[in-house]
Amino acid sequence: MRTLLFDYTLPKNLIANSPAHPRDHSRLMIIDRKTGQISHHHFFEIEKFLGPNDVLVLNKTKVFPARIFAKKITGGNIEILFIEEVKPGIWTALTHPGVKAGTQASLHKFLFDVIGQEGMTTIIDTHLTKTKMMEVLAKFGRTPLPPYIKSHDKESILRKEYQTVYAKSVGSVAAPTAGFHFTKRLLTKLKKKGVQVEYVTLHVGLGTFAPVKTKTLEEHQMHEEEFFIDKKTFDRLIDVKESGKRIISVGTTSTRVLETIISKKLSGSTNIFIYPPYRFKSVDSLITNFHLPSSTLLALISAFVSYPNTGEKFKDFGSSVMGKAYREAIKNEYRFYSFGDACFII
Repeated sequence: MRTLLFDYTLPKNLIANSPAHPRDHSRLMIIDRKTGQISHHHFFEIEKFLGPNDVLVLNKTKVFPARIFAKKITGGNIEILFIEEVKPGIWTALTHPGVKAGTQASLHKFLFDVIGQEGMTTIIDTHLTKTKMMEVLAKFGRTPLPPYIKSHDKESILRKEYQTVYAKSVGSVAAPTAGFHFTKRLLTKLKKKGVQVEYVTLHVGLGTFAPVKTKTLEEHQMHEEEFFIDKKTFDRLIDVKESGKRIISVGTTSTRVLETIISKKLSGSTNIFIYPPYRFKSVDSLITNFHLPSSTLLALISAFVSYPNTGEKFKDFGSSVMGKAYREAIKNEYRFYSFGDACFII
């Protein structure tokens, strides 16, 4: 399937550079994927559309300050985005500019050695335990904002803004942004109303947000991302599915976990890549943001609104239910991408 089928044009002024305040005052578009009907709301109004028959599934991963600005021993600055530790002291990373094996970079008294390359990622020996490395990043690191966000906020503010209010398990270099719209107060109100809230973990890395640069989706390689779900949560989700309750995935990362654990794999890594035609096995409704053109995220939501999940066979994004919804969002000046507004696809 050609990647260009998932393209669309977005005015740059609609890219959000900061979250809504309060968070649940962002806008919310509700989209009926079977009828194409669209309605406009604010996110705090979502409680009107949820009840005791609904189960919200959220990704509780926590973003760490993964980006540093170091100096090469040979001269010049280097930006390093640490992704994950793959062996004791050895991390995968992205660097700008690109570097070769043998390059050394310093950050205060710490020295990092580039020891190799694997595709688009750089392999770096930090010479530090993971605990010590996380301490270094906490002190000197920066929040890994996506490049399209232009923010002048202080680092202390960004660390709070680029994080869900329920984040708990440290390990992501990008936030599960659909969760940004929830406040603690809203979650409490939903629980009091009888909505069941469950948590999974997927540490967001390159798998979710790496751009698709291949001509076809089939050629794109999804990177592995670590996920966890405890047995009690898994059993509860199986029970609610069998009882006919509606499982509402909050974000594409939660969706990828839910569609992976159907095979009864409760932890490990996943590189599941969802695009049309894909039959969803776990997820009944989806809360998500408005995504980048030609991205894996756009491919996932396109699959969710098309055959075999609805009666509409996917031809291209523009003519799909979501393509029409995105045009409506642009017309009504919704805010796009990570800090932007949300949609609830039912």
